[in-house]
Amino acid sequence: MPHEKVWFVTGASSGFGRLWSEAALERGDKVVATARDPKTLGDLVDRYGDAVLVLPLDVTDRDAVFATVKKAHEHFGRLDVILSNAGYGYMSAVEEIDIKEAKANFETNVFGTLSVIQAALPVLRAQGSGHILTLSSIAGMVSLPTGGTYLATKWAVEALSEGLAGEVAGFGIKVTIIEPGSFSTGFRAATQAAPSMPEYAALRKEIHGRFNGDIIGDPKATAAAILKVVDSDEPPLRLILGDWLLPMVKRFYQERIDTWEKWADVSNAAQGKKPAPLPG
Repeated sequence: MPHEKVWFVTGASSGFGRLWSEAALERGDKVVATARDPKTLGDLVDRYGDAVLVLPLDVTDRDAVFATVKKAHEHFGRLDVILSNAGYGYMSAVEEIDIKEAKANFETNVFGTLSVIQAALPVLRAQGSGHILTLSSIAGMVSLPTGGTYLATKWAVEALSEGLAGEVAGFGIKVTIIEPGSFSTGFRAATQAAPSMPEYAALRKEIHGRFNGDIIGDPKATAAAILKVVDSDEPPLRLILGDWLLPMVKRFYQERIDTWEKWADVSNAAQGKKPAPLPG
């Protein structure tokens, strides 16, 4: 069995953050569980004692992120798994989006993730090891109408994480983007939205109807997948969670390829000179 790991988890009070923290603790790992309200994590201390360190953290407070990572490292002496899970949904049609709310969504989902990664990297580089897990979504691969800035934040997390993977591989650090489908984690109940415009009501109803009970998975079933990934010597850059995602993603990507091929003559002519060698 792989050695006992030390996890640093943001957004550990509920949803995947809570489930995966408990899964790690159940098998004997140690967890630094953070949340804006640490009282929501008190039962973990009762159940797991010194194996868990509960700390308050709002990931939009950059100074607090760095201080909390430092405290976590000093407490356990190492950090093996960094799970950037804190985030929330802001779902609206593009015309409906409130710019102030959109910026707040990016502050948590994107810049919060960035701060956690930047705070953890010096520790992981010094160790010569570590595994960063960033939480994306099906929304980070396929953009659907009325997804608002939530989808945009997840696409940003995908790009940030993919670039990061190439930057830190030489330091012995691994990166995996977790891409769940629909699960009953309470995410929808906590999702925010701008006031609805009647012009988009029918479209919104149709989109929401696609994500019904038939495809909503059991979040507890995801824990085994996460543990398998963090124990792998060669973890994937991306891991989808859910049995209906792969066919959907393949269809969307094929549609993109078909469109690029259809317009290839126009695209190629835009080079304006003899085609250059492919980069990379």
